[in-house]
Amino acid sequence: MADLLIVGSFAYDTINTPTARRERILGGTGSHATYGASFFTKVYASGIVGALDWRPEDSEILSAHNIDLENLQIEPNAKTSFWEAQYSQDMNHRETLEFQANCLADLRLNLSDSARQCPYIFLANNPPTVQMEAIAQCVEPKLIVADTMDYYINGYNDDLLKMLRQVDGLILNDSEAQLLTKKQDLFEAGDIIRQMGPRFVVIKKGAHGCIFMGEDDHLCVLPAYPSRQVVEPTGAGDCFAGAFVGYLASKDCANLETIKEALVYATVAASFTIEDFSFDALRRSSREDLDARYQFMKRMLTF
Repeated sequence: MADLLIVGSFAYDTINTPTARRERILGGTGSHATYGASFFTKVYASGIVGALDWRPEDSEILSAHNIDLENLQIEPNAKTSFWEAQYSQDMNHRETLEFQANCLADLRLNLSDSARQCPYIFLANNPPTVQMEAIAQCVEPKLIVADTMDYYINGYNDDLLKMLRQVDGLILNDSEAQLLTKKQDLFEAGDIIRQMGPRFVVIKKGAHGCIFMGEDDHLCVLPAYPSRQVVEPTGAGDCFAGAFVGYLASKDCANLETIKEALVYATVAASFTIEDFSFDALRRSSREDLDARYQFMKRMLTF
C-alpha cells in the first residue's frame, strides 16, 4: 500500500435541486476526491481555506477518514471559496449562479516532506500552473494523474498542454474531452489526448459510465452503477477520480487488471455520492459497502 497526495479545492457550496436547497455545505474538488480515495489508502490533502468562515467540524469530517490535513492551508484574513448552482429537472445539467474564488486565488503550494514523498499524485481541478507546481515539488512519483475542466481548456490552454506532457493519466468528462480535442467521437478524442502526453485517459460520461483508453490499444468501457435515486450529483466525478487513484495506490500497482478494478471501485464510490447532499451518504458508508457494490457490478458485467 502506498500513500497518495491530492491537490485540489476546498469550498462551500449552495446547491439548488428541483426538490431541495442546501446552503454552504462542504464541497470542492479536493474534498470530494480525498474522501473517495481515503476508503482505500492514506491521503495527504493539499489546498486552501479561509479562517473567516472555515468550520472546524469540516476538518474533522476529513481527518476522521484517514485524510492528513497538514497541507491544508488556512488563510487567516480570507473566506473559503464559494459556489452556488441550480440543477435542471432531470439532474443532468446545472447552471452556476455564483462563484467566489476568495482565498483560492492566493493558493501557493508549500508541500510538507511527507506529501512530497507520496508515490501517487492526483491533481484535481486547479489552474494548470498550480498542478505543475505540485509536480515540481514532488520527489520521483510513480504515478501522476490529473483532472481538468472547460474553464482551463478555454482560458489556460497553453499551460494545460504543457501540464499534460508531465502526467501519466488524465481524467475528464465527455464534453471536456470534446472541447479539448475539437472531436465529437470520444474514442477519437481519447486517442488525441494520449498523443498530447498522458499514457492513459479516463473519460467520464456521468449516468452513462466511463471509458478508459491506454497503451497498446487497451480499452475498457464501463456502465454506471444502476442507482435507483439521484438526490444530488455534485462531487461524484471528483469522488470517482479520487477513488480511482486511491485504489491504484492501495495496490501500489497500475497494470491493466488493477486499473479495471479501480474503475469499478471508482464507479461505486461515485454512486454513493449522488444519493445525498455533500458527504452525507458517503459518511454513512463503509469500505464493506463499497465492496458489496463492487461484487454486484462484477456479477452484472460477467457473461
